[in-house]
Amino acid sequence: MYAVIFRAEINQLDSEYLETARKMRDLALSEYGCIEFTSTTEGNHEISISYWKTQEHIKAWKENEEHLTVQEVGKRKWYKSYFVQIVEILRQYGNST
Repeated sequence: MYAVIFRAEINQLDSEYLETARKMRDLALSEYGCIEFTSTTEGNHEISISYWKTQEHIKAWKENEEHLTVQEVGKRKWYKSYFVQIVEILRQYGNST
């Protein structure tokens, strides 16, 4: 399993952002093999972590035409800067109820 970690410094978030983020999350979960998606903001920073079965799923999502368009809007309007990391989960454990 893999995780994509997206970290950003926020420029401005608006109602268009909120609707677009929901739509992109739903699309990744329903059509691109995303297993789970979590996002939070604190101050002017955002972090999102999504979990994926394979690198191929991540690549297909990265190349989705609508996602590419939204990324351009994000670079121009919503974020001052961003950073993406793709990591392989080697081990996981916890206490789930």
